[in-house]
Amino acid sequence: MLKIFHFAIALISTTLLLACSNPSSHLNVQKEPQGPAALQLQGDTIAHLKYELANGLTVILHPDNSDPLVNVNVTYHVGSAREEYGRSGFAHFFEHMMFQGSQNVADEEHFKIITEAGGNLNGSTNSDITNYYQTVPANQLEKVLWLEADRMGFLLPAVTQEKFENQRETVKNERGQRIDNQPYGLRSERIGEALYPVGHPYSWSTIGYVEDLDRVGLDDLKAFFARWYGPNNAVITIGGDIDIEQTKQWIEKYFGTIPRGPEVTDAPKQPAKLSETRYLTLEDKVHLPLLQITLPTVYAGHADEAPLDVLANILGGGKTSLLYKNMVKNGLAVQAFVGHPCRELACEFQIFALANPQAVQNLKQLSDIVQNSLTEFETRGVQDDDLNRVKASIETSTIFGLQSVSGKVRALASSETFENNPDRIKEDIERYNAVSKADVMRVYQQYVKQKPAVVLSIVPHGAEALAVAPQNFDLPPRRITEASEPDSSLQASPVKADDSFDRSKIPNASVNKPVSIPDFWRSELPNKLQVVGIQTSETPTLSFTISMEGGVLLDSVEKPGLAAFTAQLMNESTQNYSTEDFANALALLGSSISVDTSGRYTNVYVSTLVKNAEQTMALLEDRLFRPAFSEADFMLAKQRTLQGLQQQLKNPSVLASRARDAVLYGTQTRIGLPDSGTLASINDITLDDVREFYDSFYRPNHAQVVMVGDASQERTLELVGFLEQWEAQDYSVPSFSPEASNDEGKIFIVDNPGAVQSVISIFKQAPVFDPYDEYFQLTLANYPLGGMFNSRINLNLREDKGYTYGARSGFVGGKNLGYFSAGADVSGEFTKASIDEFLSEINRYQDQGMTEDELAFLKNAYSQSDALSYETPRQKAGYLIRILSLNLDKDFGAKQQAIIQQITTEELNALSKKWLDSTTMDIVVVGDAANIAPQLKELGREIVMLDVPR
Repeated sequence: MLKIFHFAIALISTTLLLACSNPSSHLNVQKEPQGPAALQLQGDTIAHLKYELANGLTVILHPDNSDPLVNVNVTYHVGSAREEYGRSGFAHFFEHMMFQGSQNVADEEHFKIITEAGGNLNGSTNSDITNYYQTVPANQLEKVLWLEADRMGFLLPAVTQEKFENQRETVKNERGQRIDNQPYGLRSERIGEALYPVGHPYSWSTIGYVEDLDRVGLDDLKAFFARWYGPNNAVITIGGDIDIEQTKQWIEKYFGTIPRGPEVTDAPKQPAKLSETRYLTLEDKVHLPLLQITLPTVYAGHADEAPLDVLANILGGGKTSLLYKNMVKNGLAVQAFVGHPCRELACEFQIFALANPQAVQNLKQLSDIVQNSLTEFETRGVQDDDLNRVKASIETSTIFGLQSVSGKVRALASSETFENNPDRIKEDIERYNAVSKADVMRVYQQYVKQKPAVVLSIVPHGAEALAVAPQNFDLPPRRITEASEPDSSLQASPVKADDSFDRSKIPNASVNKPVSIPDFWRSELPNKLQVVGIQTSETPTLSFTISMEGGVLLDSVEKPGLAAFTAQLMNESTQNYSTEDFANALALLGSSISVDTSGRYTNVYVSTLVKNAEQTMALLEDRLFRPAFSEADFMLAKQRTLQGLQQQLKNPSVLASRARDAVLYGTQTRIGLPDSGTLASINDITLDDVREFYDSFYRPNHAQVVMVGDASQERTLELVGFLEQWEAQDYSVPSFSPEASNDEGKIFIVDNPGAVQSVISIFKQAPVFDPYDEYFQLTLANYPLGGMFNSRINLNLREDKGYTYGARSGFVGGKNLGYFSAGADVSGEFTKASIDEFLSEINRYQDQGMTEDELAFLKNAYSQSDALSYETPRQKAGYLIRILSLNLDKDFGAKQQAIIQQITTEELNALSKKWLDSTTMDIVVVGDAANIAPQLKELGREIVMLDVPR
């Protein structure tokens, strides 16, 4: 994945455990005929046209003129499962190489062209596919097709050893950032090694091993391209505001003459098999011991996949599950989940728990609870609600997934790649609806009950005794023979296509289609609560957000974290529902209600299908007005919070963020302390504190309701009518003004012993938010410096030096506070060198400013990106929330565009000169102090060892 910015999380996300299934049954589908008949669209859920070019390229077109944009997705049926043993990581490595230019597209030009066109782009690789996707304004479609065709057919002339070596270093940095330097980062890799036999396509991770990346060479890359990147192993899916006949002509023009590649056959299904349970122990930089039990099952699309998914939901699918009741509810585990992620060749039944080290002696205790819960399931059986919850979830997730063109395009591309049928949504829903209680019990007996598993224990360093059992399985040594030479038949020569046009010329775009800024209505309830909405009928969904201003700013400096902790308790039981009953009621509707704090706001988020809106709002009324705030919920939430905070302190990105705030604002003010609080402050919070905070600040005085969905103003006001009883009680939101920063910046080191990477954060105070003047113009000034992929900073540290997976800079502005920040996760050995490059780029930019070409690029990118700004309900809601929370003019976007088009390099460069003085910037480095301190002394700044607020 080529994402530049990566935000680490404190605990492992459920999305890692509950991956969606990718059915892969193969159907014989008639190819769509050419000519007039080709305009006959097909599909039960997503209307589309499917046909095939003479060279085997499958084309899927989905017209949707609701917004003036298009999404183009090119999916190649090749992932890490197609790699050779000993050459792992190559598919992902090659994904990076596909962005390094082709015969008619210069290095980094793909990013530049799409960004300047007002679009966005990325690529991703998993075990089974690699895909490349971009969303652009509708008038830019031909340009995207030209770009994608050039790298599909004409990549090799641009491949050089220099590019190869650079991207090899970038991938190593990505592995360091995402795996080697992250708590629990090696979890999936270790399980794959133990679950699958040596040489199995899933026995290594997608990102691969560093030693394998070092082993491959340029000829391997060329052979990989020639073997797998032919048009007959690809699907191009295009959705959005398209003219079908024109699009077909462009596809034939740019892709039609690319020669067919070698034939590709489906890989055989290879579910894992175990003869005995394998115990593994991994010592890691963690606070919370982790247990994962993984059992082999079937493969995606197998008839037993759906009942296994239902079984997983019953056992560990959130607050309605057995593991939640038996582990989390009683405080023995901080998290517990069961998932059944499926891939093309094999599926895995995963049982996962993060232990509360204060409540359990070892992971064997949790393992015993898992076995007892399985026995309980046998006795309990499958209940009606179990099946109904899954059916509601499938329906809701399907409908919400259709809210964006990119979501529909992804669904079409995936189903075609794995199933030879683009639109199988209806069939997928039907197979889950057909699951019976007997099916679930049968798959439990067949795949789970007393079956061998891989049991992984991840424990803190030196705490091997916490493991479930002594390790009885040693990972087989990787005996790699000398790599053979790539198949000479795959040393493809540059393609000479029989074209009637000049491929070296980039297509011109037509005039941008006009973008309609969402029109919204506004009402005020008798208690002065503002209600704002946008009606959109693209999907039968409703999304509500209630925002109450204040959030963490309302905490006292003695008890930071109270706002966040109160929000956490708001997600537990109410006076009429236990936590589990409330979760079950929501799940049966397929709805969601959640409360959290984010910056200066406490937010209540609600999503529902229109048909379930009234029942969902009744639950919201109970959640908002009748929280139970029980002693049991309070104690459980406090335990989870304290353990979560302990785990956060193992995360280098969290440490860097805390250090930055402490340096900027000091630890004697609320804003210099973590939003989530500290170990001491959470310990000191009482239940009376929570009740008082709720009574004082969960009020409508500084609140607003935003609705986006398929409901009129009248209908919306009916649904939120119960909010009229919300009693007003005014409160003030504190305002903070930080002290002036130091004249000379210092270096603050946060020790992270043994870290292979360093997290660098360079920052200083800067202007607060304003929509048109200094702050807004500084965001423009930063764009060429560090605000996009092709920025000076990223091209230097990532693309030129290979020090990092991604580097960035930007101005962050709120109502009272603002700062400039630049940073990256870098290889530890290049910590000082990376800071040198950051400061060099900032100094050069301050001194010389942006060029006229950079300003022209900026203007094009900003002026053409509006087509992508208001597509989804979430984007529309964000637009309304910005207007309300920042008191913006309704036409603030148009006013900003006018400023952009009129601004000059002189104006922007004057701001850069004023605010980008690097000598006044402080630098935080989170890394192995023993290794980085000697490097950093050479920078000539005062060095301070910093202990972040804990």
